[in-house]
Amino acid sequence: MHYLAAMAAPWTTPLHAKSSSSTIRDRFESDVERFSSLESGQAAVIDARLMMDLISEAAVAASSPIRRVLDIGCGAGNNTLRLQQVVGHPFEATLNDLSPNMLAAAETRLAAAGFETVETVCDDFRTLPADRRFDVILAAAVLHHLRDESDWQQAFAKLYELTAPGGSVWITDLVRHELAAIDDLMWDRYDDHLRSVGGEATVRKVREYVDAEDSPRPVTWQLDLLRSVGFAEVELLHKSSCFAAFGARRTE
Repeated sequence: MHYLAAMAAPWTTPLHAKSSSSTIRDRFESDVERFSSLESGQAAVIDARLMMDLISEAAVAASSPIRRVLDIGCGAGNNTLRLQQVVGHPFEATLNDLSPNMLAAAETRLAAAGFETVETVCDDFRTLPADRRFDVILAAAVLHHLRDESDWQQAFAKLYELTAPGGSVWITDLVRHELAAIDDLMWDRYDDHLRSVGGEATVRKVREYVDAEDSPRPVTWQLDLLRSVGFAEVELLHKSSCFAAFGARRTE
């Protein structure tokens, strides 16, 4: 798997020099209000609402009944709240994030929406006990912070371990592309989207923090990784430019 070397430009920061988890956490700690609204928090994400709807509806279609949900990198709780709307009733929710401020906001919002059983985990989700099992796992805009292939392998193996038989995991995330020419094309198209949101200043801002913080992988690569850790059934729900919605179901 040598695609990172083949597609270095415009990515200039090597994996070992990327921002630490604490640095990334601190950036989000001060931006809770914006991320408490889909419209303001996800303006830089292409098809954000569509992808949220797709993973919520796919979760219900693939894994009903839904009793226990893990939301990894939950932020202010948007994805769990949307899933509740599709499911039609509250469920046991485990909220996971490295930001205490985000977790506090998410817990407050879920309580206001009628959730009675909410657990918060302010740590790497891989610290959760091996005997925990969830009917649905959500991971929105978080896995692109994984680094080398060992890190990705460990995280996806943990996703499989935490998924109950018949349960499913659903991901929306920033992605790269297998072919260098396509990678360049799609990131140029993403720049166009960012210009439409906030002009050249927004292009520079997003590019700077993506280069410093993120290390996304192609969705094709991630689907293969889901299979390799044990998921027999995988699905690509949507892909637009540098964003994708996809998932997998555990059959045993």
